[in-house]
Amino acid sequence: MSDAKRLSRRNFGAILAATTAAPAVLAAQAQQQTANPGNAPNPNTAVQQEQQMRRPQRPPDVQPFDLPVEFTRADVPLKAEPFPLKQVKVTGGLYKEAAEWNRGYMNRLAADRLLYNFRENAGLPTLGAKPLAEMEAPRVSSWEHPNDGKRDTELRGHFTGHFLSALAHQAASGDADAKAKGDYMVAEMAKVQEKLGGGYLSAFPMELFDRLDRLSGRPYDPAAPRDPNAAGLPWAPFYTIHKIFAGMIDQHQLAGNPQALKVAEGMGMWADNWTASKTPEHMQQILEDEYGGMAESLYNLAALTNNPKWATAGDRFTKKWFFNMMGMRVDSLHRNPRGQPMHVNTHIPQVIGAARRYEISGDARFHEVADFFWTEVTSQRSFVTTGTSNGESWNKEPGRLAADLRETNTSATAECCCSYNMLKLTRQLYTWTADPRYFDYYERSLLNMRIGTIHPKTGYTQYYLSLIPGAYKTYNSEDNSFWCCTGTGVEEYSKLNDSIYWRDSGGIFVNLFVPSELNWTEKGFHLRQETGFPEQQSTALIVTADKPVQMAVRLRIPSWLKSGPAVKINGKALEATAAPGSYLTLNRTWKTGDRVEMELPMHLTVEATPDDRTLQAFLYGPLVLAGDFGGEGLTENMLIGPNAPRGRWPRPEGTAAPTNANNPNAARFTPLPPVDFKLKAAGADPAAWIKPGDKPLTFRITGQAKEIALAPINSIFDKRYVVYWQVS
Repeated sequence: MSDAKRLSRRNFGAILAATTAAPAVLAAQAQQQTANPGNAPNPNTAVQQEQQMRRPQRPPDVQPFDLPVEFTRADVPLKAEPFPLKQVKVTGGLYKEAAEWNRGYMNRLAADRLLYNFRENAGLPTLGAKPLAEMEAPRVSSWEHPNDGKRDTELRGHFTGHFLSALAHQAASGDADAKAKGDYMVAEMAKVQEKLGGGYLSAFPMELFDRLDRLSGRPYDPAAPRDPNAAGLPWAPFYTIHKIFAGMIDQHQLAGNPQALKVAEGMGMWADNWTASKTPEHMQQILEDEYGGMAESLYNLAALTNNPKWATAGDRFTKKWFFNMMGMRVDSLHRNPRGQPMHVNTHIPQVIGAARRYEISGDARFHEVADFFWTEVTSQRSFVTTGTSNGESWNKEPGRLAADLRETNTSATAECCCSYNMLKLTRQLYTWTADPRYFDYYERSLLNMRIGTIHPKTGYTQYYLSLIPGAYKTYNSEDNSFWCCTGTGVEEYSKLNDSIYWRDSGGIFVNLFVPSELNWTEKGFHLRQETGFPEQQSTALIVTADKPVQMAVRLRIPSWLKSGPAVKINGKALEATAAPGSYLTLNRTWKTGDRVEMELPMHLTVEATPDDRTLQAFLYGPLVLAGDFGGEGLTENMLIGPNAPRGRWPRPEGTAAPTNANNPNAARFTPLPPVDFKLKAAGADPAAWIKPGDKPLTFRITGQAKEIALAPINSIFDKRYVVYWQVS
């Protein structure tokens, strides 16, 4: 950043990493600023939170998860909770557009198509539906390709699980059509479950789990003869089961479907029985295969039913070597015990499960896992967009982002699923402390990694947001992709109203600047937010109340502001303000017609990679800016269908590109002509040589051989772009 003393995403993470007592640091560093200090809630929650944690005593040479993991229900009081989806409505702007594009795509996918693989697996009629795949395509591209006797994909069924969750979010927001579609799918999948025995529910046969059991932990002998026709370890069957499991829980919890809970309990019973039949040692071997958020769903089921046996089953999905690493606050995320790069989106859902386990038990070991993991990923392993992963893995030591970009031979940076899951984890950690700086990360991720990775009109979504110079955005196809990120995409854009407003016993937190309405029916309090942010650098809140009501309205003051913003109440300037990275608490009696206005002036900043200060990106407020290099040479079949763009990071002259199996494109495509991503800076202040453009939020890089247009990365579609520049 141009001001080294200012709080950034990276040094916020460093603050958290500096101590194992993170809640105390958060409380000390983020004291709420208030216009009425006498009535403000006490922000120092460290003592109360410490009392809620249970830390098993262990000798110094014993790692945390070498001790027994035993479940006792003891819910941790949360400092903030989101409003129910039905009470928040997005009324306009970027977020409403994205939600409508996504709704259009979901409406084009008929329920019977989504049920095809499930019915086929159970031997039930498929009702003439078309599968979620182009069956005549020369090669299998759809992750939902059915078993036609010649080829299939072992992950089939995962997208239907995501789709159930997305429908549940829409139903909870008042969409009657989504509610009806979800109810139909739950009822039909219950028939599949009954046909398969009453517990197991999947779009693939149990044979995958038989293989998982038989082959997990088997030593690999490279000298042994290999049968090319022999089936190996299956493609993550528990990962897919989790998506279906989570979809059923969401259908019950969000959409109010009681049958979905019965289906989920059947799935929980099957998972409990299957895992209980394995020795703890063999279960650890099984967990080397990706298993998604099985633990989280089992913990959620335990909380919903108040049945501890589901939490005990969830504990069997504790990958001990990984949890010990996080619990000891050691970042070796780039190497697993076999010395290989760690697959990123395998592990984020495991940490989400750890966070949920802490919330329903108070076991401090799980708190440490979630807290340290989030801190390291956001401060040491995230690019300027907040995206993380390269070739789906962490490949380098902490902070070596420039080396990763240059040396990992792939265009597949920043998998979108990772951002979806990091946002979920961030929401969880925020509830523990109500520290507003978690929403600095959340806002930047939402604006750059989520809004802008959905294609206008079509609703197609990205797999990766590539950061190689001259990259372009690629999207799923209508009928022949159904990637993991297609699934998390339909979920993400179905719940863009879930994090704008939060509450506690004292009042409201306004955490995002989105045109929206909040209807707190229990208090007869209605809040309308009018803003064109980020194009408009201000927001206004208008109150309608059944009767005067006393409460605190806390406005998040973003860390990207230079100083406390100007605020008006009913047209009168407020004398008090608050520092960036805190809340401004307005504690008063609110009545109909009250209006709060807050300025949100943005400015240019520079963010360099930690290991090479000359590799830089530019931001305007929370918006990552990208060089616009136009769409020449791009064709529809380059943009729609491939999961990543052609190309790789440019190599220094005279050096050969390394080979890397993670590169999905290196052997198939000839790279496009290179773009020049080298800049000469005219000074440390970027405003001296990056000048405003002729449209809002656009800029011109001056002082180069040719001026370069800059625009927010979330506004660039069907064009090549540059995010990271080599600056001299």
